[in-house]
Amino acid sequence: MESRSTAGARTVRECPECGAPVPVDERYVDWCAACDWNVDPGAPDPEQGRIPAARRRLAHAYGEQLAAEMERGGGESGPVGRDAATLLAFALSLLVHGVTVMLAVTGILLVVLGWDTGVQPAVGALLLGLAAVLRPRPTRLPKDGPVLYRADAPRLFELIDEVGAAVGTAGVHAVVVDPEANAAVTTYGLRARRMMILGLGLWEILPPQERVALLGHELGHFAHGDTRRGIVTGGALRALATWFYVLAPTPPDGLLDRFVNAVTFLPRWTVYGLLVLLDHLTLRATQRAEYLADVSAAKAGSTEAAVGLMDRILVSRAVGPELRRESVAAQVRGGSAGRQARERAEQGLWERLASHVGAVPEHEYERLRRVAARRGHSVDSTHPPTHLRRRCAATGGPYAAQVTYDEDRASTVAQELAPARAALARRVIRDYAG
Repeated sequence: MESRSTAGARTVRECPECGAPVPVDERYVDWCAACDWNVDPGAPDPEQGRIPAARRRLAHAYGEQLAAEMERGGGESGPVGRDAATLLAFALSLLVHGVTVMLAVTGILLVVLGWDTGVQPAVGALLLGLAAVLRPRPTRLPKDGPVLYRADAPRLFELIDEVGAAVGTAGVHAVVVDPEANAAVTTYGLRARRMMILGLGLWEILPPQERVALLGHELGHFAHGDTRRGIVTGGALRALATWFYVLAPTPPDGLLDRFVNAVTFLPRWTVYGLLVLLDHLTLRATQRAEYLADVSAAKAGSTEAAVGLMDRILVSRAVGPELRRESVAAQVRGGSAGRQARERAEQGLWERLASHVGAVPEHEYERLRRVAARRGHSVDSTHPPTHLRRRCAATGGPYAAQVTYDEDRASTVAQELAPARAALARRVIRDYAG
């Protein structure tokens, strides 16, 4: 049974499970707030494989316990990574990298000293190639995207500096702007300079104070530390995952395959054990670092802004599909008409995206919150579930904003970002359809 209420309201239907009224909006999922009917119709399958499964088990083991500790204020201050587990993880990481060094040295010796045999140089080259893949390497600045330095966007960097001071850290040396609905911080180059990745797909859909909270969260990772983001431990995790892939068994089609699988059995499970151990030593600290970064978000932008940021993160999953829809719609026509359509689509792309996300009703936000609570760690084991992060942010503090983002500052920052916004709008319209 369906009925339409007065003009301007949405269609309402009865829930097939409990009979409660269900708002109907063709843009969003129909679901029942009374009994959760159809609340999560598109639940993704968890990532397959032993390593993701092991990480999900570890994440579930911490889950509510770590959130409860944060709500009690047990981990609000102090850097992450000063306990015995972190020191052991660092030592284990050095051991992993020591194996990589040994491979490189052995490869060099085989290449230099084994020319008489002909076989040894080939083996040495293979070992050198493997060592090159396994080596820890610093992040590089991207070559295909807008990169802003202090001289390019002084007010943006001034804002980042102010947020950094509010959360107890310094600013960054470079800001990489991309079209995705994300944000991150890392270091780049041998001198480990600080870099922030600012995704316009997320930045543009946030109200002003939530942008401050976003910056506070990302800079909070520098303030509190995260061993898995470092080149030593992070590089060791990547090296072990690579080893596990290299040593993976092959389908036993013949005697040689069976022999290779038997020879690699012990090394493969040794690598798996080391990877699980390193995960165990670092995953709890990594999730705690996320909670502490959320505290930094609240301190910088306010508790209200930090909670609002969590909700925007939930709806940010719609950003990618919306950008692809814009791209496809602009490219359906060819010739000069198509070129004009693409140019028109580039104009105001980010404003349309913000308007699209801004129109999401509270009913959909509530559905996404319930979906986040249902899925928990099943999709992403390296971050605490968003519903727990939101709960901790809402119960902490409350904090008033230490950094304000008024209209004058927002207008100036928008002008500094204008060239990057235009370049990335052009990339989205021309490339996202594929």
